[in-house]
Amino acid sequence: MPRPLTKDDFIAFDAKQARLGQLLFYDKILSGNRNISCGTCHHHKFGGSDGLSLGVGEGGEGLGPERRAGEGDHRIRKRIPRNALALWNLGAKEIRVLFHDGRLSRSDLYENGFNSPAEEWLPKGLPNLLAAQAMLPMTAQFEMAGNPKENQVAGAAHDRIDKVWPILAKRVRTIPAYGGKFVDAFDHVKSPEDVTMVDIAQALAAFMGTEWQSYDSPFDDYLVGDETALTVFQKRGLDLFYGKGNCASCHSGSLLTDQKFHALALPPFGPGRTRQFDPTARDVGRMGESDRLEDAYRFRTPSLRNVTLTGPYGHNGAYPTLKGIVEHHLDPLAALDRWTRGQARLPSVPWLQKIDFLVQDDKREMTRVRSRIDIVPVVLSDSEVDDLVVFLKSLEGKSALQTPLGRPETVPSGLSID
Repeated sequence: MPRPLTKDDFIAFDAKQARLGQLLFYDKILSGNRNISCGTCHHHKFGGSDGLSLGVGEGGEGLGPERRAGEGDHRIRKRIPRNALALWNLGAKEIRVLFHDGRLSRSDLYENGFNSPAEEWLPKGLPNLLAAQAMLPMTAQFEMAGNPKENQVAGAAHDRIDKVWPILAKRVRTIPAYGGKFVDAFDHVKSPEDVTMVDIAQALAAFMGTEWQSYDSPFDDYLVGDETALTVFQKRGLDLFYGKGNCASCHSGSLLTDQKFHALALPPFGPGRTRQFDPTARDVGRMGESDRLEDAYRFRTPSLRNVTLTGPYGHNGAYPTLKGIVEHHLDPLAALDRWTRGQARLPSVPWLQKIDFLVQDDKREMTRVRSRIDIVPVVLSDSEVDDLVVFLKSLEGKSALQTPLGRPETVPSGLSID
């Protein structure tokens, strides 16, 4: 059993910076075409996610499962390759790696504190991993930057990644309401002209790190000695989780993740994410970051806290239900064989439909996926699976649906809010 999480396990963020970050998180001013925000794909309505298997990013319209792929020249050109990252407890001090493939981690490799896709171009001064993470989506073509020739940000992104951030910082600091808020929230910011992207990222991190902080679930109450916090069924599920089911071998510790990478043979689909010059529509997982063959098809173990709020499940959202992803873990190959494409929550995009499941027609790639499995099959009865799922529901925080700040009604740019 892990020790209970406490307030001391989290980075202490500044409240003024968090309130500023709330506005920036939902403000489309940080996207190239001013049409998508961080909150579009990490919305309060969907537990900090988007309710989709693979997101509909830059160029899309609407929110969550109802989001559409856009029209005309501005329609999306590609689905987001992976399921939207859950934000719960990413402000915990022990978090050391982020993204499904771990492409962002603490490191002094580039003398800026982090190993990231921006390499040496990530600016110095970012105070934590969450702030470094906040820098990256706005530089990505299909997430927030937009397509080449559409806007100045997209053009800069195709020049060099660090050319994006000064453009966005200037957009923000020249809005009077934002300039004053930065002066008020940061001691070193004496005038709006002093605001940089590092300050913006720090505000975003302060918001995410406090807004999606959770350690008040029935499970937490049980850990501190309240035997009545879990039902009989949840206690049976807990025994399975830490015993016969072997779940805790990966979902370990107070955050219920070992922060390592494991291959599960999840059903592949979508455009995938692979090494830079790989022409195949596939997702090689950790290998795309490490370039080591032994890391092929391995993905980061997600935290299970508030997992009830963040479906679909898996690095590509292959399973719409908790029961589905649990059953996949019990026997990955059998689950892969019986998986159906209808389980993927993918808004219709007719011009991409040939790509959506192209990887499943590649016999060699499917053989490679099937050959890399890091977990041993476990036999559980239907009732034991139900008990496990009920236990997972005990990981939902009592205040998870009543976060401190929520979604703002307006943002200083005056742009619409999703």
